[in-house]
Amino acid sequence: MTTPRLEIRNLRKAFAGREVVSDVSLSVLPGQVTCLLGPSGCGKSTTLRIIAGVESQDSGSIHVDGQLVCDGLVSIPPESRSIGLMFQDFALFPHLSVTQNVAFGLHGAKKANTDRVSELLAKVGMSRHADAYPHELSGGEQQRVALARALAPKPRIMLMDEPFSGLDDRLRDDIRDETLEVLKEEGTAVLLVTHEPGEAMRMADEIALMRGGVVVQRGAPYNIYNAPADREAAGFFSDINVIPSEVQGALIDTPFGQFLAPGFPDGSAVDIVIRPQHLKIDFDRGGRGPNPTPAEGTAARGIVRRARFMGAESLVEFVMDYDGSVLKAQIPSVFLPNPGTPLWIMIRRDRCFVFPRN
Repeated sequence: MTTPRLEIRNLRKAFAGREVVSDVSLSVLPGQVTCLLGPSGCGKSTTLRIIAGVESQDSGSIHVDGQLVCDGLVSIPPESRSIGLMFQDFALFPHLSVTQNVAFGLHGAKKANTDRVSELLAKVGMSRHADAYPHELSGGEQQRVALARALAPKPRIMLMDEPFSGLDDRLRDDIRDETLEVLKEEGTAVLLVTHEPGEAMRMADEIALMRGGVVVQRGAPYNIYNAPADREAAGFFSDINVIPSEVQGALIDTPFGQFLAPGFPDGSAVDIVIRPQHLKIDFDRGGRGPNPTPAEGTAARGIVRRARFMGAESLVEFVMDYDGSVLKAQIPSVFLPNPGTPLWIMIRRDRCFVFPRN
């Protein structure tokens, strides 16, 4: 069994009596990218600072390649942890050239250092800017230099705190992909902090979703998206539609037909959650909709409130006949029915989640 490059066990940290990191445990293998994902203030950056050694935990331990780095008694200095850091602020030294910035943390033979700097600048596509200064570079170029500088001492672990948030949207995807490629080539274990689900899905091998200082769910991007732990987890990754109901005899009655609710006692208030892209739309036929199907249940009628073209898809909002609630449907390509148009909606049974109502 492969020893984790980074392992965190039962990490806790409180400020002024308020616990901001609560019993957090996770592991990252060599060459793996794990993402700490969550809203601002959920404890993910504090976790990162504790791992880096710039913040101390109240309890719990951190291990690198199976060796204890810190606990309540032992604490190896940050510079001795073989951990690289990349933050939102690239923090390049303005008075040093690109080459000098990348070489800053290197110690040892001059020839070996020069070769390492040249190798990394080639990897990040910055060789022709070797003699430039930070103010002469674009944001994307500065990010590449910051990556090369962080990788220069060959850290075993790279900690990244929102490193791409200062870049333009169109540039960001390219830089993320290039960064991921370089990190994989180096075999570095990566712990990335972000509040953007799209970034986590794009970069991570595993996502740890945090809320209120707690890791509420861990898993591969596909699994965590398609099997969310609760309604809040589902809603963090995309818009959701919520259909409230109540359990009777292990069944839930809705305008879209009955749903199974095993494990819920009678009288339980529940929410059926479905993402907009999993709604199916059909036309009104003189006040009648399509026939029920096992996969999509019974159709319910709604009146178009608004339709917007979003680029790759259209987003249509409906006011539902049955209770006046609003459901959203995401339709591929262009579909822009006029407000007031009656249409029938069906929902994919296999794409619905049933959660207890908070």
